[in-house]
Amino acid sequence: MKPEDVAACWESNAEAWTRLVRAGHDRYRDVLNTPAFLAMLPPVAGLAGLDLGCGEGANTRALARLGARMTGIDVAPTFVRHAQEAEAAEPLGIAYRVADAAALPFADGSFAFAAAFMSLMDMPDQPAALSEAHRVLEPGGFLQFSILHPCFVPPRHRNVRDAEGRVVALEIGGYFEELDGEIETWIFSTVAPDERAATQPFRTPRFHCTLSRWVEMVVAAGFLIEAMGEPRATEAEAAAEPVVADTRNAPIFLHVRCRKAG
Repeated sequence: MKPEDVAACWESNAEAWTRLVRAGHDRYRDVLNTPAFLAMLPPVAGLAGLDLGCGEGANTRALARLGARMTGIDVAPTFVRHAQEAEAAEPLGIAYRVADAAALPFADGSFAFAAAFMSLMDMPDQPAALSEAHRVLEPGGFLQFSILHPCFVPPRHRNVRDAEGRVVALEIGGYFEELDGEIETWIFSTVAPDERAATQPFRTPRFHCTLSRWVEMVVAAGFLIEAMGEPRATEAEAAAEPVVADTRNAPIFLHVRCRKAG
């Protein structure tokens, strides 16, 4: 799939996506994924940071609230507009712009760290995006990213439930299939039926590859892997938010922190 086709998909998703996530429908993000990502993050106060694939800016703002001096980029102009409007309403010193992570408009060594929240997996040229992230980091800088876990969310996967509806196993298939932009159509599971009927489903390009391929791409870009995480809901989180309870059986997300040599 061409980069412009991927950008068009995300631009078409951006309006509804922004409305639904700001209404609290991305429970995996809000309850589990972003808190775990931030808990794994080294201190960033006072550092210049770049959010790759910032979307409507919620996670960029979370990083800014930790004291980082943030820049956010996204391929979808509507996402960037919503992020800029949030910045205007509550200034945190964030600069947003429309840009492609595979061709960053920044000089070498411009940032102390980069973050990519669930965005690298949706990019058509992941090696180029990783290489660009490496280029714009200063020596000793780090990139931390989250993706769908390649091992547990391959092209075919299904939760197996018991008679009470509890997830007890995971059925998977197609792990070794490398997808190049296969379109998945879906919407957040917590959206009410009436709103679901009135909302165009998201169309998201999928670029699945194996875990070993991800490691190969990260290393080829020049990074050293220094930490990995597989977020799991606590018993209390699973009881309060049943939608994330399946992560107690197997991880849905993989977090990776890698560093540019000093």
